[in-house]
Amino acid sequence: MSVKIRLKRMGAKNRPYYRIVVVDSRAPRDGRTIEEVGYYHPIEKAGDKQVSLREERVRKWLEEGARPTITVRQILNKNNITVK
Repeated sequence: MSVKIRLKRMGAKNRPYYRIVVVDSRAPRDGRTIEEVGYYHPIEKAGDKQVSLREERVRKWLEEGARPTITVRQILNKNNITVK
């Protein structure tokens, strides 16, 4: 099973927020998840409220071979979680 770390869209029209989730790569964008590891609010101005991550869980999934999408990779790099 190929596992990805990607965004799951939530929120209202024109007011999105995203959950950072671990999913099977074949699952639909807003489908069933394996685990939720954080959230991302692109509209929030305050930096501390914009992104929240459970770093130990993210690192565990990365060690087990989960592949982050490009957007999630950028979010992780901004939060000092290096992705190879």
